[in-house]
Amino acid sequence: MDLGTNTFHLLIAEGDIDNFREIVHEHIAVKLGEGGINKGMILPVPFERGITTMKQFREQIANNNTQNIKAIATSALRNASNGKEFIERVKTEAGIDIEIVNGDREASFIYSGVKASGLLSDHNSLIMDIGGGSVEFIIGNQSGLIWKQSFEIGAARLMERFHHTDPIPSVSIEALNLYLDHTLTDLFKAVEQIPVHDLIGSSGAFETFAELIDNSFDLKKTKIYHFENGDLTRITDHIVHSTHAEREANKAIIAVRVDMIVVASLITRYIMQKLNLNEVALCTYSLKEGVLAEMMG
Repeated sequence: MDLGTNTFHLLIAEGDIDNFREIVHEHIAVKLGEGGINKGMILPVPFERGITTMKQFREQIANNNTQNIKAIATSALRNASNGKEFIERVKTEAGIDIEIVNGDREASFIYSGVKASGLLSDHNSLIMDIGGGSVEFIIGNQSGLIWKQSFEIGAARLMERFHHTDPIPSVSIEALNLYLDHTLTDLFKAVEQIPVHDLIGSSGAFETFAELIDNSFDLKKTKIYHFENGDLTRITDHIVHSTHAEREANKAIIAVRVDMIVVASLITRYIMQKLNLNEVALCTYSLKEGVLAEMMG
């Protein structure tokens, strides 16, 4: 289980990481950070949504005779003042032990997930995972992980801070870019010392970008997707200038991303331009597959 700020994921599988069979793969838009992400707390309504979802997961786990269970919580729960209370309620009411991982461990799991997909090569790639609470940046190749860092600049946080009117105005985009200039200095220093060849977007918003670009894109059958030159710039430009109603009417954008996809587009474009990265790929494997790789040993 990957218990993120926006979405709770349940993956039940068997086999080995190179050839596993999915038995259950669910994702529920819990939106745990709704209204409280920058206040450091989980508000009552999303709190109860999370508890309800964990009870549903418990039923799925029991119904499928699952032997080995792991629940990983990330940014929202590790930073919330009432995160411990949530974990205790889940333990009492659903019988599931939740492990909170720090940003460093989260980034390691993401690297392991991307590596398991077979996308990494001999050259260095910059992996970016845009979550609701945090964004993880990892530099690595198929031989190993070289550098990693988690930044508390997830889409829910950026949206609450910068995206107040729709379409997002240019002054807000400028403010967001300036904020990233100051926040991501450690990343820029790392890339100066460790040059990267391409950008890999780990699941999340990048899946939506692919679905908007390619009508034949099938998330269930895809591990790796390479974006054509210009396609990603074109589609993110369209998203940034769109209205909430336009995005909501687009079937390629799932409900939980209707608004957060705007700031996700902006940070993606920012990284591509700032680091001059024109080769971009999507990897549909992420943290949960990285956890699965560890569990399958």
